[in-house]
Amino acid sequence: MKAFRLDELEAERAANQGAYLQFLRERNMSVGLYALDAGDSDPQAPHNQDEVYFVASGRAAVTVGVETTTVSRGSVIYVPAGVPHKFHHISEDLRVLVVFSPPEG
Repeated sequence: MKAFRLDELEAERAANQGAYLQFLRERNMSVGLYALDAGDSDPQAPHNQDEVYFVASGRAAVTVGVETTTVSRGSVIYVPAGVPHKFHHISEDLRVLVVFSPPEG
């Protein structure tokens, strides 16, 4: 078993001064913590993997393809491989768990 605490992952991500921290990588998936602060721009480009986002905290809008919705704590978003997507109008610091399948990179 591998177990993680969100507060410890956030501290590690912040210490590494990056927006993304991959904390689990297995044969069929990888999982990371993605952080965007209020007012930030999301620099993402489409990925070659399917993705599932779980919003742990914060508030924003997300556009996937041509669809836009608001997200907040508890929201889950699926993004198929190759589809453009971005978080925007980030009004509260956003912390999102990201599952890539197959593993990113």
